[in-house]
Amino acid sequence: MTSLPFQLPREDRATSPYTGYTRAHWEAAADGLLDAAWKWATPGRALLDLPGRPSGSGVRSDGLEGYARTFLTAAFRVAGARGEDPHNWLERYADGLTSGTRTAGRDDAESWPLIQDHTVFGQPMVESASVAIGLRLTRPWLWDRLDPGTRDRAEEWLRGALRHTPAPNNWYLFPFSVAGFLESVGRGDAETARARQRALDLLEVWYRGEGWYADGDGRAFDHYNGWALHLYPVLDAYLSGDAELSAHHGARLREHLESFSLMFGADGAPLHFGRSLTYRFAAGAAVGMGAVSGHTPLAPGVSRRLVSGALRYFLERGSAGEDGLLSLGWHGPHDATLQTYSGPASPYWASKAFVALLAPAEHPLWTADEEPAPSEGPDRVLSLPSPGLLVQSTRADGIVRLHNHGSNHVRPHEGESAGLSDPLYARLAYSTATGPTAPANTADNHLSVRVGGFRSSRVRIRPLGAGHGDGWGWAASWHTPVFAGGPPTVPGLRVESVTVVRGRYELRVHRVLGAPAGARAEETGWATGAPDRVCSALLGLHGWAEREEVRAPQGTAFARWAALPRLGADVEGTGIFAALATLTAEPDAAPLASAVSGVDVDGETVVVRWAGDGTTTRVAFAPLEVTHGLG
Repeated sequence: MTSLPFQLPREDRATSPYTGYTRAHWEAAADGLLDAAWKWATPGRALLDLPGRPSGSGVRSDGLEGYARTFLTAAFRVAGARGEDPHNWLERYADGLTSGTRTAGRDDAESWPLIQDHTVFGQPMVESASVAIGLRLTRPWLWDRLDPGTRDRAEEWLRGALRHTPAPNNWYLFPFSVAGFLESVGRGDAETARARQRALDLLEVWYRGEGWYADGDGRAFDHYNGWALHLYPVLDAYLSGDAELSAHHGARLREHLESFSLMFGADGAPLHFGRSLTYRFAAGAAVGMGAVSGHTPLAPGVSRRLVSGALRYFLERGSAGEDGLLSLGWHGPHDATLQTYSGPASPYWASKAFVALLAPAEHPLWTADEEPAPSEGPDRVLSLPSPGLLVQSTRADGIVRLHNHGSNHVRPHEGESAGLSDPLYARLAYSTATGPTAPANTADNHLSVRVGGFRSSRVRIRPLGAGHGDGWGWAASWHTPVFAGGPPTVPGLRVESVTVVRGRYELRVHRVLGAPAGARAEETGWATGAPDRVCSALLGLHGWAEREEVRAPQGTAFARWAALPRLGADVEGTGIFAALATLTAEPDAAPLASAVSGVDVDGETVVVRWAGDGTTTRVAFAPLEVTHGLG
């Protein structure tokens, strides 16, 4: 744990027995983060040029990002306090709006870049949404006090988001949010109506069920569900009072939180899975929005325990450096967590977590006593067939694991190549206590086929099904192995993978089809290392011939240096492989060999008998069938 770079109130363990955090802690955290960021403002206050390597969009766009994303924090802070602004944050943002829009597009020290198509210079479109939402939240204290000329120039700049093409994903909600603000101040027209309807129509296309959206036309299921695809429409409905929009999207948010609320560890950590993880505690935005809007299945004390747990988790682990600035990374700086679009101010999308401050001090979110997080209750297993995910939590160590059989970051029009394999999506499993290894190191939680000296990658993941019962669950998928060297694919080569979980155990069964002569199958487990408090184990049950420990010198977001277990065996034609894996922080955890009393394989059917309770798991291929129970 690290000391905080700014002062927080004393803990309140009476009403917040799990985190000690109250609403006052959230206000103090907002003020501390804002104070640190504003030390890097330009003289006219239009840009916050935070130190660090620039993003691919350039330093001017990065400066706008610094202004816009911190504005969200200030707006939630002031709006939630009904206009009280003891640090005069809004005065600074009003000055910056005036300076930035006075000669927008000019290459000078203050002017904001113009908004263009996402393929040309699109990042300002992202920031336009934060500016618009900030103005909407603070209208009585900022927008309404601007001179008419500044309001007109701000509108003209914002309309660039309505007139240019977003990226084909959650970006369509940026012009949606801009249009919502313009309509809220009496500046709506056919252009704003078109932008809003377009986004709402796309949300219907991207909604896949069980409260989960794909981030675009593909199968990217990740944290963007919470901090974008649910947040923007529900916040818009909350601010506008649109009952129909609120009911429709609020019901989806409620269903999303049924599963998503389980994806926080007992230490407050969200899952380390998917892109833009440097937004950190923004993972709690959907939980906060649900509490504020009333569209949540969670008791107020559970909601506060989740959002405060995530905030505290990152603040105590060095997310804000000695200078108070949020770094590019996870705990502290970590390059492998980043994307090319990540710049010095990118982490400030963490601002979205402060949506919780829209609940006033007398709201049950802040007055109810904290209650345990879902991961702090009994062991849970939850399957989500729509996104192809399987969630597993264990009370003994508070770790949550996500087994991925349906989410990838490949767009429908893209082919498959090893270069598209993303460690933040391509692995079989992720957790709240570990991160994936870097691309140049051995891939953790991966089934690869080695052909001609080259190991295969998992790129496009095609779900085969998922389900769960009392204390157990399963998910399955298949993929085409692709290679970074030699021929990109091998004709007919295919891998089918099934994960079955119970307690802390993961039964992993694979069928490799069409393996050429001389091929080799390899499976890896979880990557762990100091200062991790967790242990990884992997036991071959069928088909595997060797086991070894492999190093990952680049480490993970949780450990500077890591190691992982790896199984290997030769394979030609069809091969059936079964292994037992675990990730645990239980002290003196029993060895994996003691968990299973026997394994039988009949053709392409694997039967595993569990020690202790006499239950049996049966995994059959062609057709796929997974059963578990006595007998």
